[in-house]
Amino acid sequence: MAFRAMDTGSNPVGGIYVNMVVNITYFVHGTTKDNKKNLATGWSPAELSNLGKKQSIKLEGLIKYKQFDVVFCSDLKRAIDSAELTFKKRGIPIIQDKRLRECNYGDLERRSSKEIYSIDFNKIEEPFPNGESYKDVEKRVRSFLSDLLEKYPKKNTAIVAHRTPQLALDVILKGKTWEQAIREDWRLKQPKEWEPGWEYKLDDNKKESLA
Repeated sequence: MAFRAMDTGSNPVGGIYVNMVVNITYFVHGTTKDNKKNLATGWSPAELSNLGKKQSIKLEGLIKYKQFDVVFCSDLKRAIDSAELTFKKRGIPIIQDKRLRECNYGDLERRSSKEIYSIDFNKIEEPFPNGESYKDVEKRVRSFLSDLLEKYPKKNTAIVAHRTPQLALDVILKGKTWEQAIREDWRLKQPKEWEPGWEYKLDDNKKESLA
C-alpha cells in the first residue's frame, strides 16, 4: 500500500546535498484481551482490553510534548484503536498501512505466546505453516520505509504497530541480526522494559538497502 506524499521540498540546498532524515517514534498497541490470555494473535482480530484502552489514553499524556507530523498504524483493529485513542484528539493524520501488520502465524494463530517465542529462531527464514517468516515481515517493512523516506523526509513520524515489525526495524535501522533482535526483545525481559515510544532514524544512507 502506497501513501500520499506530503509537500517536503527537494533535498539539494544551494547545490549542496543535504541528507534527509525521517524521525520515527515506534509505539506498540495497548494490551489486548488475547495478550491477557498470553495468546499470539497474528492477523486474527483482537480487541483492546480495558487496560489496553487506559494505556493508550495515558500514553497521550506521556507524549504530549512530542511533535508529530503524521501517524502510521497497522490496519489491524487493535493498532487502529490504540492510535486513535492516543492521537485522534491532536488532529494528526492517522494512516493505516497493512505492511505494518504483525507476523502472520498461519496455523499457529492464537496459540500461546510462549509457544511462538520458543520457535522464534526457527521462523526467521522458515514461514509459519500457512503463514509468514520474520524475513517476510522485514521485506514489507523495508517497502514501507522506502515510501516513508521518499515521501516524508524531514518529518517526525509515529508508528503504532506490533512486535515483529519493531524487531524488523531493529534489524533494518539498528543493524542487528534477527537473532540479536529476538534475544534483546524488551518483551522477554523480566520485568518487561516497556517505554513510551522507541526512537529510530531513517536517512538516505539506508535508501539502497530498502530496495
